Amino acid sequence: MAMEGVEQPELLEINETLRLRRYDGAADFAFAWYQDPELVYLVDGVKRPYDRETLYNMYNYLDQHGELYFIEARAGEGFAPIGDVAFSRTDLPIVIGVPEYRGRGVGRQVILALMDRGRQLGFPALGVREIYDFNTASIRCFTACGFAPMARTDKGWRYEAKL
Repeated sequence: MAMEGVEQPELLEINETLRLRRYDGAADFAFAWYQDPELVYLVDGVKRPYDRETLYNMYNYLDQHGELYFIEARAGEGFAPIGDVAFSRTDLPIVIGVPEYRGRGVGRQVILALMDRGRQLGFPALGVREIYDFNTASIRCFTACGFAPMARTDKGWRYEAKL
């Protein structure tokens, strides 16, 4: 249990075409996402693609420090993973790994759903540890959801939304 006293659901339904599926330890399909140097730059501030060990170390860390989900979109009769997001009181890192889904409001829907989850759990606020100044898409997404810059970091800002 990553957050003491909180039971993580297997699925969080966002709408009929989008859901969050709990991380189950299998993530080889996500390896391709983290081979994109531009995506890694937005996440880590460096353009060094992940190796499998780095990918699994990241996922295991996030899973141990909050709730980790794969973002899934309807694909035919089922769902296919298109990104990942972690949920805790102090951070909400999100990646839309499949390029066709970027810029289509998926991130905003996911963040709003997790803000609802935070309200249901009685959290007074949610934070984002850091969004780099050059990650304008994430800045737009989080500010559109009600997050505001709270403190300067080395490469950007820490954000927070009151719930």
